[in-house]
Amino acid sequence: MSMKSELKRKALHLTGLTVPIIYLLLGRNATLIFVGTAFAVFVALEPFRVIEGWREEVLRRLHLYAPPELAEHVERLERHIDEITRPHERERVAAHIYFAAASFIVVYFFSTRIAVGAIALATLGDALAAIIGKSHGRHRFSNGKSVEGSLAYFLTGLAILIPLVGPLGALIGSLAGTVVEFYNLPPDDNFSNQLAVALTLYLLSLL
Repeated sequence: MSMKSELKRKALHLTGLTVPIIYLLLGRNATLIFVGTAFAVFVALEPFRVIEGWREEVLRRLHLYAPPELAEHVERLERHIDEITRPHERERVAAHIYFAAASFIVVYFFSTRIAVGAIALATLGDALAAIIGKSHGRHRFSNGKSVEGSLAYFLTGLAILIPLVGPLGALIGSLAGTVVEFYNLPPDDNFSNQLAVALTLYLLSLL
């Protein structure tokens, strides 16, 4: 994926920051409604992204019955989505569905500080790790990740988590997130990253 496409993808990914922002402004229940609604919409639309025949049929009907401008906008949106979709996502569940599912679980089961920290780190840390790693990564591992990208994630974690859970929690939580981001733990790092950070912070809070 080109750097331009990567930036577009991460710009879209950063919309995930709306979740912790809504949580801080409107509270837990409003956040659960927001994330749950987003998840339902994503799941409903997912077959049209994955199944090419369905997508082509929708476009055909748009050209037949909808204003030409609407059909052009939909086709342009489809091209943008294809541009920022990773190859492994073309025939499997997309990252935003995993992200929304994990966000709902984290908001439902964990405290405000843990949920806000885990979701913000998984969103901003992942974006910066990809951008820094792709543009400035000089020391790469066999899986394509770089020291620079992982360090960007870790430092982002410290900046986000220290005000929320203190230095020790931030250090261990950021390390847990960095490891998960590095290994892309299944089913998807957009899911496992949030849960790993949240669970780590929760266990630390019990000590």
